[in-house]
Parts: sequence; structure tokens; C-alpha cells
Amino acid sequence: MDLFEYGAEKTGNDSKPLAEKMRPINLDEFAGQEHVVAEGTLIRHAFEKDQVFSMILWGPPGCGKTTLARIIARETSSYFMHFSAVLSGVKEIRAVIEEAKNQLKLFRKKTILFVDEIHRFNKAQQDAFLYHVESGLITLIGATTENPSFEVIAPLLSRCRVITLKTLSDDDIARIIDSALKDKERGLGELNLSLSEEVLSHLVRISDGDARMALNSLEIAAKIATGNKKTQDNEQVCITLKDLEKALQKKALLYDKKGEEHYNLISALHKSMRGSDPDAAIYWLARMLSGGEDPLFIARRMIRFASEDIGNADPYALSIAVSAMEAFKFIGQPEGELALAQAAIYLSTAPKSSSIYTAYGRVQKAVRSEGALPVPFHIRNAPTSLMKELGYGKDYKYAHDYKEDYVFQEYLPDKLDGVLFYFPTERGYEKTIRQRLEKWRKLKKEKKNGQ
Repeated sequence: MDLFEYGAEKTGNDSKPLAEKMRPINLDEFAGQEHVVAEGTLIRHAFEKDQVFSMILWGPPGCGKTTLARIIARETSSYFMHFSAVLSGVKEIRAVIEEAKNQLKLFRKKTILFVDEIHRFNKAQQDAFLYHVESGLITLIGATTENPSFEVIAPLLSRCRVITLKTLSDDDIARIIDSALKDKERGLGELNLSLSEEVLSHLVRISDGDARMALNSLEIAAKIATGNKKTQDNEQVCITLKDLEKALQKKALLYDKKGEEHYNLISALHKSMRGSDPDAAIYWLARMLSGGEDPLFIARRMIRFASEDIGNADPYALSIAVSAMEAFKFIGQPEGELALAQAAIYLSTAPKSSSIYTAYGRVQKAVRSEGALPVPFHIRNAPTSLMKELGYGKDYKYAHDYKEDYVFQEYLPDKLDGVLFYFPTERGYEKTIRQRLEKWRKLKKEKKNGQ
């Protein structure tokens, strides 16, 4: 019996959270992710034909990764196993492999293994799966919130197809909430609940694309509204904004129905800091905090601002912003608000530069247009004798062996030879960076011209 234990009795389901009870049982119930599950897509075809392939489901929390795996468990004729990367190690992996061999030998069944939070596996644990995925003994389905390019070893990643799931849209979350309110079998339909447009809008916004968070909040708010008692026939109970505030343990912001005020306030803070007006910046900061905005949301925006609007004009700006966030986490409200105010004033009065932001935009454009250009041989890593024989690292010049720790050599792919992305300004510390770069770039140009 696998972890999902399909066919559980209704009495067993009653104790489950609403988010678990409302989990879709087939692709037709699945909300959002049309690019993955719509008619004609690769996943839909694989499910319908029971030809599931090894894949990594990558997406934010609450977007449907585990739900997709459970739908596979329900629909596939293969033996299905669930495995948690958090709770298991190499010993458990070996047991899984043995069980997969037994299923194939005794029942002629292939094994589909779902690994939740696969990014938590270390290299040795991932290596333990590699051969068996390659041999076809196991079809691996991994779920992760982290970029698999960094968290999954390349040999394993090359044997899996990465399926990218997106944050659920506001409309998707609203449909999920509506379905939970109407469903009498698995949802809250028997309670005859209703939500005003204002309450629904706030619940959707605060859920931030996470279906699990939306349903958990709705369930608590419903219990508060009904007092945990069953309603009488035809008696409708309206979940109020106060009920939702109690469920969320935070005050609702004074947003309009589309949440426009939320975006207006964060825009005002951002533009005030960009415009070097500390008075306006801390005013809008205080407005947001007094309205009940999540302080960490503000802190994240200030961290982004430090790189986007200041960058290397003041390299300390990023450290200040990150420190303010950590300080708030450490001491909480209301004392932690001063750390955010300090950061807002510092960022407002720092010299400004968008050169890093624009440089990175140029780089992204080059990557999109030129594709994956090969790394020049002279700057490739050469840890083995075979790699050295193939020319890896040949003619590499170690900068510290030269005067002023600088030597001319090409670091970009040949196709991008001479392309410049970063143009520092004359403001703040970037003036120093600009002077260094101008000197190095002049030396480089002279060397290329044979002077």
C-alpha cells in the first residue's frame, strides 16, 4: 500500500484538512496549468495512454506538483511509490529499488516513484537512483520548488523532462475557492457559506497563487463564521472580512476590489526611494505597515531595489537591505519596523544607478538570441588527465602571475568576442569601477591590435 491510500472511507476523510479533501482526483478537476494539462499536451497524452515518463515537476508551493503525482497514482497501471527526500536516505532508497525489482519480477509491473522535495537529496542519494532510472526499472517523478538546474545532478536531469508549473492566477484561486464552497461531498457545501466580493478578493490576494494556503485560510474562516456548528436548512452564513482577519491573524489592508491600492502603495515607496526622497519613502512605508502589509514583502522589494536602482553605485546598499530583513525577522514588530525605516532612508539617500539592471537585461537578450554557446577551452575546468589531453584549460593565464593581477585573455565565447554588457556610471563607487574598467578595456584593445 502506498502513502496515498486511495479508496479511504469518508469517515477517514472527515479529519483531513480542506486542502487535502479538495485535491483534484483527475486532470479535468485540475485548476490552472493549462500549458501542462490541457488537451493535446504531453502530460495529458502520457496520462491517457499510461505512458508516464521520468520528469521533474518544478514550481512554487501550492501550484499542483503533488496533485499531479497523485493523479498519476490513481490512473496508472504501474506500481506507485511515494518517497520523501526530507525523511529518507540511501538505506531507504535501496529498499525502494528492491521493491521495484520484486514488482517487476513477481507482478510484471513497472514502478513509478514520486520523490517529494527532490532538491533535498544530496549527490550520493541522487546517484543511487541514476542507474535504475536509466535502465527503466524506475520511472522517476520528482517535485521541487528549487531550480532543478542547480539542485539536481546533470546525469539525472538529462534523463528526466523538466515540467515547469506556474503560480496559479487569481482567477484559478477564485475558482478553487468557489468549488470548495459549493462541493457538498468534499468541500464546505453543506454549510451554505457565502463570500462577498471584497472578502473573496482579499483571500485571493493574500493566498499569492498558493491553492493550499487559500483553502486552509478559507477552512479556518468558515469555522469562525459558523462557530463550528452546522447551519440550519437554507440558512446562509456570510464569511466576513473580520472572520478572515482572525483566520489569517493579520488585519486586511484597505484595498479596492482588484487590490489596486496594494500596488499603488508599493509603487509609491519604490518611486520615492528611486527619486531620493527619504521623507516620502518612510511615509509610504509607515502607511503600508499600519495597514497590515506583510513587512517581509516590503523588505523583499527593498532588496530588489538595492540591486535594480543602486547597484554598485553603493555596494553596501544590498547589505543594508538584507540586514534590515534579517533584523526584522529577529526582533519582529513593532521594534523591527525601525530597521525597515533605516533601510528605506539609506536606499533613498544612496547614489543611484540602473547599470546592473540594464547590463543583465542585455545579457539575457544575448542568451536568448545566441543560445548555449560553448565555454572556451582555455577557461574550462580540467580536473582529469583526459580533460587536459582534450585541451581543457590549455593556455589559461593565471591573473595573479601578472603585473597588477591583470592579463589580457578572452573570457566570453568566440561569438561574443568584444561585446560589452556593463557600463558603470560616474556616480558613487561606480565611478571607481568605471575607471578600472576603462583602464583594463584599453589594455585589452591594445593587445588585440598588437600594440
